[in-house]
Amino acid sequence: MAITHATDQDFKEQTKDGLVLVDFWATWCGPCKMIAPVLEELDGDLNGKAKIVKVDVDENQATAGEFGIMSIPTLVLFKDGEIVDKVVGFQPKEQLAELIEKHA
Repeated sequence: MAITHATDQDFKEQTKDGLVLVDFWATWCGPCKMIAPVLEELDGDLNGKAKIVKVDVDENQATAGEFGIMSIPTLVLFKDGEIVDKVVGFQPKEQLAELIEKHA
């Protein structure tokens, strides 16, 4: 599955079904740029087990505010629209894969 981008308008629709790893990020954030290729690689490994959605916090402040995003990157794992896990900062692919496996 390809990584998709969510907005304030379609966030709930994009996260309501199954496992969804949401990357709250911004274009000016160094660690966000470092984690982007990790997420691309992880997406290729998931085989549809979970989807990855990116949310630009500068363009979608309502969603970032709703979930209390203070630091970026923040990765929030949703299962059927509910938050089941959250990590802040750069994470290696293996750690993100474990996070998803734990809730699969």
